[in-house]
Amino acid sequence: MRALILGGTSEGRELAALMSARGWLVTSSLAGRVASPRLPVGEVRIGGFGGPAGLARWLIDQEVEVVVDATHPFAERISISAAEATRATGVPLIALHRPAWEPVARDKWRMVDTMEEAARITERDYHHILLTIGRQQLAPFAHDDLNLYVIRCVDRPDAPLPARHRVILDRGPFTVAAEKKLMRDNQIDCVVTKNSGGEHTRPKLDAARELGIDVVMVRRPELPGGGRITVVHTAEAAFNAAMEL
Repeated sequence: MRALILGGTSEGRELAALMSARGWLVTSSLAGRVASPRLPVGEVRIGGFGGPAGLARWLIDQEVEVVVDATHPFAERISISAAEATRATGVPLIALHRPAWEPVARDKWRMVDTMEEAARITERDYHHILLTIGRQQLAPFAHDDLNLYVIRCVDRPDAPLPARHRVILDRGPFTVAAEKKLMRDNQIDCVVTKNSGGEHTRPKLDAARELGIDVVMVRRPELPGGGRITVVHTAEAAFNAAMEL
């Protein structure tokens, strides 16, 4: 059985190991946005396919029998390409997307739909902001000349940045204690994050709750529709779904 995993997440790596151990021929595709990505077992390709049409041709040429979209919940473009390509080719599509975070007691979340809305709120209402949104969507914050932004990402950003900023290059998983120290040391009064879900980066939310710090939470986009699409939340569930096709 041949599978294409659109990866870049811990769930994608877990699934690649699980399928490879059971005899599947697995190719994991990574976007190439991180300089030194964590590589899954099996064959790995870096970079795009040339849109939905290019992906559809690749699926046919490689005789792929199932596609698993295990990308980051905010990787909208590749998810749309996967839905369109599998609809055109008839290849089954499994969406392996971790559940979104939900607020609990004492959380102080402000929900927004776009990064531009998050930038307007932080500029107006806060002074020391922790940005944990990666390095691809920093531009909306760049025009704020007054407030201090602590920007944490894996690779150094090359986009325009706010006049007052500190860049911290780090990769999770993180601990609640370390997140609380980071927020205290930088006098953070607001955390901006995307609702990516998962346990590896959840400690920042626990730390913000314990310190009484506001969180501006960007809602995740809806999954695109597909031809034959199954939505699951764990690597094991994705493997079981593939075995049932």
